[in-house]
Amino acid sequence: MNKSQIVALLNKDIEGEHAAIIQYLAHAYAMGEGELACEIEAIAREEMRHLDWLAEAVTDLGGTPSFTRGKMRQGGKTVTAWMKNDVLAEEDAIKMYRDHIRLIKDVKIKRLLERILSDEMSHHGDFVGFVKEAAEEKLKDLRGERKDKLTRVLDWGIEHEYTVILQYLLHSYAAPNEKMRNELQDQAINEMQHMGWLAEKMVGRGGHPHMEHTKIERPKTVAKMLDADIKIEKQVASAYDKAAKEIDDRKVRKLLTRIRDHELYHIKVFNDLKKTL
Repeated sequence: MNKSQIVALLNKDIEGEHAAIIQYLAHAYAMGEGELACEIEAIAREEMRHLDWLAEAVTDLGGTPSFTRGKMRQGGKTVTAWMKNDVLAEEDAIKMYRDHIRLIKDVKIKRLLERILSDEMSHHGDFVGFVKEAAEEKLKDLRGERKDKLTRVLDWGIEHEYTVILQYLLHSYAAPNEKMRNELQDQAINEMQHMGWLAEKMVGRGGHPHMEHTKIERPKTVAKMLDADIKIEKQVASAYDKAAKEIDDRKVRKLLTRIRDHELYHIKVFNDLKKTL
């Protein structure tokens, strides 16, 4: 198996991790605060770590990580049904990793996939337990059907944050040095926090988060990547500022202002990175 074939398999793994992250986060946000939601978010963070490892492996092989989202197992009207879908998602992942371990002969790549497989098997056991826990606790879907200016703003924010998480991660793998890579990934992590805050506020206000992203900018040079990152941060900082002034809900207004300030900080970070080129 040549490098391009290995990259193709690893990109399938990345797409599967991407789907799992969003599926699990959507379930965690929809059930509100609580121990089970926290445990599921922790699993989603482990899947994010897998995605990062796989993307780095693809980059090391001279490939470009795929940030296409794989198929999610959606549907189900109860938390118990969601947990059953998450069990099936882990079974899909376990089968795929076992197949790829069998096909790939590169020792280093096999070792990485075996490491991830170990996590997926543990996650599978966790979700099997969560099926029973959700039924016993009679956990419910806390999302509502509220659709007004406030929920439109929150949904726009979630969409933006999701987009830049992927964009900054993708750009980080093209970074010419470790410092720049780490800075870009740090900002992506901060955007993940924003997405969670906004989604939780949406559910708390009777809305239904739609976990979708828009176009990811993929310039050819690092300088142009940073220009694209600076441009989007300027646009959204202004948009968050405008929305904060127009929203009546005091707590949401405070959150939007906080995120705006973070975006302004990201602009400074990206400008500093550009000076190092």
